[in-house]
Amino acid sequence: MDLNQPLAYRMRPKKLDDFVGQEHVLGKDKILYRTIQADRLSSIILWGPPGCGKTSLAKVISETTKYKFIKLNAVTSGVPDIKNAIQEAQNTLLNPTGKCILFIDEIHRFNKLQQDALLPYVEEGVVILIGATTENPYFEVNKALISRSMVVKLEPLQTKDILIILKKALEKEDGLGTFKIKIEESTLEKIAEVAGGDVRTALNGLEVAVLTTPMSEDGYIHITDKIAGESIQKRKALFDKNGDSHYDNISAFIKSMRGSDPDAAIFYLARALNGGEDPMFLARRIVICSSEDVGMADPNALVIATSAMQAVHSVGMPEARIILAQAAVYVAKAPKSNASYLAINKALEDVATKDTGEIPMHIRNAPAKGMEEHGYGQGYKYPHDYPMHQVEQQYLPDKMLGTKYYIEDDTVKK
Repeated sequence: MDLNQPLAYRMRPKKLDDFVGQEHVLGKDKILYRTIQADRLSSIILWGPPGCGKTSLAKVISETTKYKFIKLNAVTSGVPDIKNAIQEAQNTLLNPTGKCILFIDEIHRFNKLQQDALLPYVEEGVVILIGATTENPYFEVNKALISRSMVVKLEPLQTKDILIILKKALEKEDGLGTFKIKIEESTLEKIAEVAGGDVRTALNGLEVAVLTTPMSEDGYIHITDKIAGESIQKRKALFDKNGDSHYDNISAFIKSMRGSDPDAAIFYLARALNGGEDPMFLARRIVICSSEDVGMADPNALVIATSAMQAVHSVGMPEARIILAQAAVYVAKAPKSNASYLAINKALEDVATKDTGEIPMHIRNAPAKGMEEHGYGQGYKYPHDYPMHQVEQQYLPDKMLGTKYYIEDDTVKK
C-alpha cells in the first residue's frame, strides 16, 4: 500500500466482511450479500449520498467476483470509452470469460445517448453494470437500464460505523498505525458526528489533524478537540439545491408547516438556507402553504406570507432568514383548513370531465343594447337592495344545482 495515497483510499475494505455499515442491504441474510458471495451478481445501481461506500462496495465486488473489472467515470468518459471497455471485455485473449464488471461512477451524468449505448451489452450479459449515483436513479437513469438492474439504496453511515472505521485507521499500518497518536474517544466521536454520514470527510479530517500536528516532547502526536475541529470540513447538511435532496427537504419543510410543527419547519428552513437555496423560492412555498393549508381558518396567514415574500425580495440575505422564519412559524402555528383547496380542485375536475350546463340567463352579462331582449341579465336581483345585502336566487347552472364545493370546517373563523 502506497502511504502517499489518501487515508480514505487506503482504508477501503478489501473483502465483503470488512465492509462497515449498510447492514440493511449487506447483512449476511440479505439478498445482495448472498448474491455477491455466490458470484451471481446482475447489474446494480448503487444510490446514496457522498461517502456512504458506493465505490468501496464496487471494489469489494470486483475482488469477490471472477470477472474482469473496468472502471469509468461519467464526468470524463463518453461513448468511445464505453465501446473500448466492451471490446476489452469481449477480447478472449485478455478476458477468457468474455464478460466484465463495468463500474460507472456518477452514472447520472451520462446523457441519454451514452446510457442507450450501454443497453444492448447489459441486455446481452456482456457486461455486469454497476452504476453509482448520488441522484435519484428513477429520475436520472434510463428506464430501460433501471428495469434490468437492481437498485440498491445506500444510507449515510451512522456515527457508530464511522467511529469503527476511524479506530481501524488508527490501528492499521496501512492507515495511521505507524504514527504515535493520542486522541480521546470523545474527540473521535466528535469527528464521526461532524462528518454527517460521510466517512471520507471523517478520514480526511483525521489525516489532516495527524499530519499537521507536531510531535510533543513525550513522542506522541496529541489530537485535541480544537485541532480536530480545525482539521475537518465544516459540516454541511445533506442538501443539493439542484438534486434529489432539494425535493426531499422542501417536501419536509412544507409538511412540517402543514403539520403545525414550527420547530421542524425552522429546521428544514435552516437546512435549505445552509445549502444555498434561493430565499425567494422558500418564500413562494410559504405563500402557497398559507393558502392551501391554512386558508379560511386564518386568512391573515396569506397576508403575512405575501408581505414576507415582498420583504425577502427587498431585503435579501442574510436578514431575509429572519423574515422567512417569522412567516414559516406563523403559518405552522396557524389553524388549518384546506376547504378552499379541495373546493377548487373538485370544481376543476367537474368542468373538465362533466357536462355542467349553461350559466343561468339572469346572471349573464348584457353589455350591448338589445341583449336583454334575449334574456341576458333579466330577472337578476341586486343583493345590496335587500336586507343584510343578501337575496336568494340561482347562481349555479341547472345541471349543477345542489353541488357543494366549499365545505366549511370547524376551524374556519366565523
